[in-house]
Amino acid sequence: MNQVNKYFIAEKNESVLFVVVGVIAIILSAYFLWKVRQPFYNGLSYALILIALIQLVVGSSVYFRSPKDIIRVNNLVCNEPSKIKSEEIPRMKVVMKNFIIYRWVEIVILLIGVFLYFYFQPLSILKGIGLGLMMQSGIMLILDYFAESRGKIYIDYLLNING
Repeated sequence: MNQVNKYFIAEKNESVLFVVVGVIAIILSAYFLWKVRQPFYNGLSYALILIALIQLVVGSSVYFRSPKDIIRVNNLVCNEPSKIKSEEIPRMKVVMKNFIIYRWVEIVILLIGVFLYFYFQPLSILKGIGLGLMMQSGIMLILDYFAESRGKIYIDYLLNING
């Protein structure tokens, strides 16, 4: 399997994980909101749902875009390698810069979650929000770490294409 296929298939697989985490978060939230009905769990639900919606949108868009990206980039590699440097590398540089932004946003959300969880009273709505933010931002940090690592390998591959 070539590097292009490997990169985008891994992106597609991780996007499925994003969607699965988002769906699980929404199911848990629904259970907490409709069955448990306690302030802590309501707060947990609000945080889980908020970030789950982002996970669903991002995950599904990457999932449906990846097959087209495989075709597009393989076509460039085979037929127009000079366009790798003018199209795909600049696109990936933007993607990699965005990972830095995502990482800082996720760290800030994690820290807000830690503050809310440890500062507020047991079983309060804000403590629940804090736990939800910590859980979701932690998951996003881990998944984005792997995506960024794959992106670095992919850019190195692209930079070594002669065109």
